[in-house]
Formats: sequence, structure tokens, C-alpha cells
Amino acid sequence: MDVTITHIDTACCLIEVEGFRILTDPVFDLPGHWYHHGWGAFSRKTSTPRLDAASLGRIDLVLLSHHQHKDNLDNAGKTILDRGMPVVSTRAAAKKLPNTTGLAPWETTELAINGRKLRITGTPCRHHPPFLPGFFSGPVTGFVLQWEGCTEAVYISGDTVLYRPLYEVGNRFSIGIALIHVGRATFPWLTGPGKYTMDGKDFIKLVEQMHPRVAIPIHNGGWTHFKESDGSLSSKLDHKPATKEIVTFPGAGVPRTFELK
Repeated sequence: MDVTITHIDTACCLIEVEGFRILTDPVFDLPGHWYHHGWGAFSRKTSTPRLDAASLGRIDLVLLSHHQHKDNLDNAGKTILDRGMPVVSTRAAAKKLPNTTGLAPWETTELAINGRKLRITGTPCRHHPPFLPGFFSGPVTGFVLQWEGCTEAVYISGDTVLYRPLYEVGNRFSIGIALIHVGRATFPWLTGPGKYTMDGKDFIKLVEQMHPRVAIPIHNGGWTHFKESDGSLSSKLDHKPATKEIVTFPGAGVPRTFELK
């Protein structure tokens, strides 16, 4: 089965499978604005979305890792949710957003898509440094997507640091394509060097443990609180040639098609 992925901005991707169109973490605001993400965390957007919300076309499903941070759901992104398509996100988001199904880790929901069943499983995330309580950043979910008739799955990490529960994803599922949120998000004036998302070294560790056929880094630039980019990750991969072979940098706005077995 062919899966076409177009990276739009930050963690926002359009995933197309047999005519069904899935959007992840909608961010469509133009660059230059400052945003408050909560608890004194501010940052400015610096990237331009490769598609705009008005010309995006039909969306059949939105996968939203969390609703509380503007780099995963911004003002223009919220207008897409107004179209009324189903949304799968956290349980907290389901209490705030219409048409939303909330998943705890390892919970599942199913949709019938063009006569083929899609199973969506929530996966663990920890979107804060280990020395902070969970409520500081709020709940986040990742996703595993399984289509009826395929032995492989698509994994979307959501915003998370690397911690042991992520390794369980690779133990439970055969991952064909992994979309992994990186960027080393930090707020030095607020919480010092503490990370809110994975850095390049974490990305490599997770990929080496999970063994996807294709690993795609996203959420890797475009905001001032991201401290690593595609360039810094690529440099780290130069020292890991076997891992580098399975990594595909998305290329903003470029549709890339992969086979899911």
C-alpha cells in the first residue's frame, strides 16, 4: 500500500492513503508572531507553511498530538477543525474540541476508510523534562496507524522526550514508517537546559531500537524554542551510517511516497 506524506510545517503533515487524507498537528499561521505556550513559555514562529489552510482541500481526519500548544495547533489550524471532520487526540482535548475522540496510551479507535479498516492506537508521550510535573506541559499522545491488510504500521511520535515507554512501541508493532518529533525544544530562561522534545541523539537511539524501514524527522525547526534543525541532525547521522540509510528528511512541501507492507 502506498502512503504519500507531505510535510507542511513543524509537525503538520498531510498523509494520503488510497484517497483518504489525514492531517497531523495543524499549524498554518504565517511567521513573525510571538506565542504564549503557558507557564511563561514564549516563542516566535519563523517558518512559512508550504500550504495554506484555505487551499488545503478536503481533510478526512485530523490527528492532533495535543491542543494546548500553538506550535501544534495555531490560530489558522483551528479553522480547519471547524470543518467538522473527526479528530483523534488526547482525552483532555476531547473535553475541549468538538468531534474529538481522546485516547490514553494503548487505547484504540477504529474508522472504516474506503472499505478498509484503520485502527489508531494512542502511544505514550512525556512532553517535559523529568524534573517537572506532567501538568506543566499537559497531556500529549502519539499514534500508531494500522490499515487492514498491512503487516506494517505508521508511527507518529507526538511531542515527547525520549523515555523508556517509547521503546514499547517497537516491541508491540512492526513500524514501516516513523514520523518522529525532534528539534530539542527548550526554554532556557524558564527551565534551563531541560528538553521538551527529543534531540538528534535521542532520535538516533529511538530509531535504532524501533527499527522502522523509514524514519522521518519532523517538528525540527521553524520556532525560536527549537534549538536543533535538520542540519544538526544530519551531522549526527554522519557518524551513524547504518541509521542514516533509513532516514528521509521530509523536504518542505514535497510529497514523498512510501510503501507500507
